[in-house]
Amino acid sequence: MAKLYFRYGAMGSSKTANAIMVQYNYKERGQKALLLKPKLETRDGEKMVRSRCGLCAPCEYVEDLDKLPIHEYDCLIVDEAQFLTKKQVQKLADIVDRDNIPVMAYGLRADFQGNLFEGSQYLLAWADTIEEVKTVCWCGRKATYNARIHNGKVVKTGEQILLGGNESYVSLCRKHWAEGRLE
Repeated sequence: MAKLYFRYGAMGSSKTANAIMVQYNYKERGQKALLLKPKLETRDGEKMVRSRCGLCAPCEYVEDLDKLPIHEYDCLIVDEAQFLTKKQVQKLADIVDRDNIPVMAYGLRADFQGNLFEGSQYLLAWADTIEEVKTVCWCGRKATYNARIHNGKVVKTGEQILLGGNESYVSLCRKHWAEGRLE
C-alpha cells in the first residue's frame, strides 16, 4: 500500500540530497521515480534541483502534474514541498490513495518567523509518515529554525517567502533563533 511521506528539516539538513538519492535508488533498481518541484523555486534553474553538496537532477513541476504520465512512475518525489498549496497536497494524497503510487515530499516545516508554510501545514496534517531530517546549530544542538539573515544579523520581519541559500539563511536551535545569536 502506497503512502504519503513528509520528510522535513531545517535548511542545510540534506533534504534535496536525500530526494535525489531516493530517485537514484529507484533508477538503480530498474524503477522510475519522478522528481518534482514547485515553479516558484527558481534558484537552481528551470526544471532542475540542486543540493548544497553538489548533487543535481532534472525535474518536472508540480503544477504540471495533470499533464504528466504519472502512471508510468513507481514513485513521485517532491522537493521544496513547503511551497505547495493545500490543493496540491490534496492532489498528491489523491495520487497515493487512488493510483497507489508512493509520494515522498521534502521541505521545510516552518519559515524564518517560526510559522508553518501552507504546504507543510497540510503535509503534517495528511501525511501517512512524517520524518525529521536533522541538522545542527553552530552550538551543536539540533537546529530546528531557519533564521533569515541580513547584514550579519537575524531578522524576523518581512515576506514569508524570500528565496535564498547560505547568504540569506542559517539553521539555528530554538534558543539561538530566539536570541538572534549567530555564534
